[in-house]
Amino acid sequence: MKLSFAKRLEEKKPDFIPAVVYGPGIENNNISINLKEFSTLFSLAGESTLISLESSDEVKYSVLVHEVQRDPLSGDFIHVDFYQPNLEKKVEVSVPITFTGIAPAVKDLGGTLVKNFLEVDVKALPQKLPHDIKVSVEELKTFDDVVTIKDLIVPEGVEILKDPEEIIALVTEAEKEEEMAPIEENVESVAKVEKKVKEEVIEE
Repeated sequence: MKLSFAKRLEEKKPDFIPAVVYGPGIENNNISINLKEFSTLFSLAGESTLISLESSDEVKYSVLVHEVQRDPLSGDFIHVDFYQPNLEKKVEVSVPITFTGIAPAVKDLGGTLVKNFLEVDVKALPQKLPHDIKVSVEELKTFDDVVTIKDLIVPEGVEILKDPEEIIALVTEAEKEEEMAPIEENVESVAKVEKKVKEEVIEE
């Protein structure tokens, strides 16, 4: 994926936002990027896909989105940190989990799908990092079935940094509404208790 960048001076334009590029072996470089282009690219790349940052004077960086800042009111991006990793060394990033299919235990038994994780930490060479990890829930046929970390299918060279036995998804029975039985107050019993308390207080 490719994203064009310009000198930091361009950030003064309303359709540009400031950004910084850094990493091992390079100096921090303040740049500016087109807000609309980045928003589109980020929705596809996320933080686990290498992006080719390119300028008009043929300067190129292979980067990951390391951190983004958003406007608290509009939600628009206002600043981006790009990290250029060493392509010969493995990096650790969080990769989103994409759930696919429909669980039979939900469709046929009326259960509720529970997702314990929406992302998982992985370790791999930057160019091997997956954009996401897909998880099918179609094997959840009963309330006893589960999907665990060891069930995940990842590309060769990608290591998942989590306990293989941890449960990612399962289906639970829908909670039944408890019938609220009417509470009948025994006025006579309450009166006797109150009278006894008063007598004990007087005796003291």
